[in-house]
Amino acid sequence: MLLLRSLLFTFLLPGTVTVLIPYWLISSSEVRAWTHPGRYLGLVLILMGAVGLLGCIWQFFSEGHGTLAPIDAPKELVVRGLYQYVRNPMYVSVVTILIGEVILFGSTAIIIEAVIFMVLAYLFVVFYEEPALRRQFGESYEKYSQTVGRWIPRFRWS
Repeated sequence: MLLLRSLLFTFLLPGTVTVLIPYWLISSSEVRAWTHPGRYLGLVLILMGAVGLLGCIWQFFSEGHGTLAPIDAPKELVVRGLYQYVRNPMYVSVVTILIGEVILFGSTAIIIEAVIFMVLAYLFVVFYEEPALRRQFGESYEKYSQTVGRWIPRFRWS
Protein backbone atom coordinates (compact mmCIF):
# COMPACT_ATOMS: atom_id res chain seq x y z
CA MET A 1 0.00 0.00 0.00
CA LEU A 2 2.85 2.39 0.85
CA LEU A 3 4.43 1.69 -2.54
CA LEU A 4 1.17 2.58 -4.32
CA ARG A 5 0.88 5.81 -2.34
CA SER A 6 4.49 6.66 -3.20
CA LEU A 7 3.79 6.13 -6.90
CA LEU A 8 0.58 8.17 -6.74
CA PHE A 9 2.25 11.12 -5.03
CA THR A 10 5.20 10.91 -7.43
CA PHE A 11 2.87 11.38 -10.39
CA LEU A 12 0.82 14.06 -8.63
CA LEU A 13 3.54 16.26 -7.15
CA PRO A 14 6.83 16.27 -9.08
CA GLY A 15 5.08 14.78 -12.12
CA THR A 16 2.84 17.83 -12.37
CA VAL A 17 5.74 20.28 -11.97
CA THR A 18 8.20 18.54 -14.31
CA VAL A 19 5.92 16.98 -16.94
CA LEU A 20 2.36 18.33 -17.01
CA ILE A 21 3.03 22.06 -16.56
CA PRO A 22 6.04 22.14 -18.95
CA TYR A 23 4.02 20.22 -21.56
CA TRP A 24 1.20 22.72 -21.21
CA LEU A 25 3.61 25.67 -21.38
CA ILE A 26 5.41 24.32 -24.44
CA SER A 27 2.23 23.38 -26.31
CA SER A 28 0.54 26.71 -25.57
CA SER A 29 3.47 28.95 -26.49
CA GLU A 30 6.04 29.28 -29.19
CA VAL A 31 9.18 27.31 -28.52
CA ARG A 32 12.37 28.43 -30.21
CA ALA A 33 13.65 25.85 -32.65
CA TRP A 34 17.14 25.68 -31.22
CA THR A 35 19.14 23.18 -33.24
CA HIS A 36 22.51 23.67 -31.55
CA PRO A 37 23.88 20.35 -30.26
CA GLY A 38 24.41 22.03 -26.86
CA ARG A 39 20.71 21.78 -26.26
CA TYR A 40 21.19 18.08 -25.55
CA LEU A 41 22.89 19.10 -22.32
CA GLY A 42 19.27 19.58 -21.28
CA LEU A 43 18.67 15.83 -21.65
CA VAL A 44 21.63 15.12 -19.38
CA LEU A 45 20.24 17.48 -16.71
CA ILE A 46 16.75 16.00 -17.04
CA LEU A 47 18.15 12.50 -16.60
CA MET A 48 20.32 13.52 -13.63
CA GLY A 49 17.37 15.23 -11.96
CA ALA A 50 15.04 12.29 -12.60
CA VAL A 51 17.54 9.76 -11.20
CA GLY A 52 18.08 11.93 -8.11
CA LEU A 53 14.36 12.45 -7.60
CA LEU A 54 13.46 8.79 -7.99
CA GLY A 55 16.31 7.78 -5.68
CA CYS A 56 15.04 10.15 -2.98
CA ILE A 57 11.47 8.92 -3.37
CA TRP A 58 12.72 5.34 -3.02
CA GLN A 59 14.63 6.30 0.17
CA PHE A 60 11.52 7.91 1.63
CA PHE A 61 9.67 4.66 0.93
CA SER A 62 12.34 2.15 1.97
CA GLU A 63 14.15 3.94 4.82
CA GLY A 64 11.70 6.60 5.95
CA HIS A 65 8.56 4.44 5.67
CA GLY A 66 6.59 7.26 4.07
CA THR A 67 6.08 9.21 0.86
CA LEU A 68 7.08 12.61 -0.47
CA ALA A 69 3.64 14.05 0.30
CA PRO A 70 3.36 16.10 3.51
CA ILE A 71 0.16 14.23 4.40
CA ASP A 72 2.04 10.90 4.30
CA ALA A 73 5.56 11.98 5.31
CA PRO A 74 8.34 9.57 6.35
CA LYS A 75 8.26 8.29 9.91
CA GLU A 76 12.08 8.06 10.10
CA LEU A 77 14.58 10.84 9.36
CA VAL A 78 16.35 10.05 6.07
CA VAL A 79 19.97 11.26 6.11
CA ARG A 80 21.74 8.90 3.68
CA GLY A 81 22.13 9.00 -0.09
CA LEU A 82 21.69 12.48 -1.51
CA TYR A 83 20.37 13.58 1.89
CA GLN A 84 23.91 13.41 3.28
CA TYR A 85 24.85 16.29 0.95
CA VAL A 86 21.75 18.53 0.99
CA ARG A 87 18.62 18.49 3.11
CA ASN A 88 16.28 19.00 0.16
CA PRO A 89 17.58 16.93 -2.76
CA MET A 90 14.08 16.36 -4.17
CA TYR A 91 13.58 20.08 -4.72
CA VAL A 92 17.10 20.37 -6.15
CA SER A 93 16.31 17.46 -8.49
CA VAL A 94 13.08 19.08 -9.68
CA VAL A 95 14.90 22.35 -10.40
CA THR A 96 17.60 20.39 -12.26
CA ILE A 97 14.89 18.79 -14.43
CA LEU A 98 13.29 22.17 -15.11
CA ILE A 99 16.65 23.74 -16.06
CA GLY A 100 17.23 20.80 -18.38
CA GLU A 101 13.85 21.43 -20.00
CA VAL A 102 14.68 25.11 -20.41
CA ILE A 103 17.91 24.21 -22.22
CA LEU A 104 16.38 21.43 -24.31
CA PHE A 105 13.30 23.34 -25.43
CA GLY A 106 14.59 26.91 -25.25
CA SER A 107 11.49 27.88 -23.30
CA THR A 108 11.34 31.14 -21.36
CA ALA A 109 7.98 30.05 -19.92
CA ILE A 110 9.68 27.14 -18.16
CA ILE A 111 12.29 29.56 -16.75
CA ILE A 112 9.41 31.46 -15.15
CA GLU A 113 7.92 28.21 -13.85
CA ALA A 114 11.30 27.23 -12.37
CA VAL A 115 11.65 30.57 -10.56
CA ILE A 116 8.11 30.34 -9.19
CA PHE A 117 8.76 26.76 -8.09
CA MET A 118 11.99 27.77 -6.32
CA VAL A 119 10.28 30.62 -4.44
CA LEU A 120 7.35 28.41 -3.39
CA ALA A 121 9.68 25.55 -2.37
CA TYR A 122 11.79 27.94 -0.29
CA LEU A 123 8.74 29.33 1.51
CA PHE A 124 7.30 25.83 2.08
CA VAL A 125 10.58 24.47 3.43
CA VAL A 126 11.33 27.40 5.72
CA PHE A 127 7.86 28.03 7.11
CA TYR A 128 6.32 24.53 7.17
CA GLU A 129 8.68 21.64 6.51
CA GLU A 130 11.64 22.55 8.72
CA PRO A 131 9.52 23.47 11.77
CA ALA A 132 7.56 20.21 11.34
CA LEU A 133 10.78 18.19 11.11
CA ARG A 134 12.16 19.93 14.22
CA ARG A 135 9.00 18.99 16.13
CA GLN A 136 8.99 15.41 14.84
CA PHE A 137 12.69 14.53 15.09
CA GLY A 138 13.98 17.05 17.64
CA GLU A 139 17.70 16.90 18.42
CA SER A 140 18.57 14.55 15.55
CA TYR A 141 17.10 16.94 12.97
CA GLU A 142 18.72 19.93 14.65
CA LYS A 143 22.15 18.28 14.45
CA TYR A 144 21.49 17.23 10.84
CA SER A 145 20.43 20.75 9.82
CA GLN A 146 23.59 22.21 11.36
CA THR A 147 25.88 19.92 9.38
CA VAL A 148 24.06 19.58 6.02
CA GLY A 149 23.14 22.55 3.81
CA ARG A 150 19.55 23.26 2.86
CA TRP A 151 20.14 23.52 -0.92
CA ILE A 152 23.91 23.62 -1.46
CA PRO A 153 26.36 21.04 -0.09
CA ARG A 154 28.72 22.22 2.62
CA PHE A 155 32.25 21.12 1.90
CA ARG A 156 34.66 20.76 4.76
CA TRP A 157 38.30 21.40 3.97
CA SER A 158 40.82 19.63 6.18
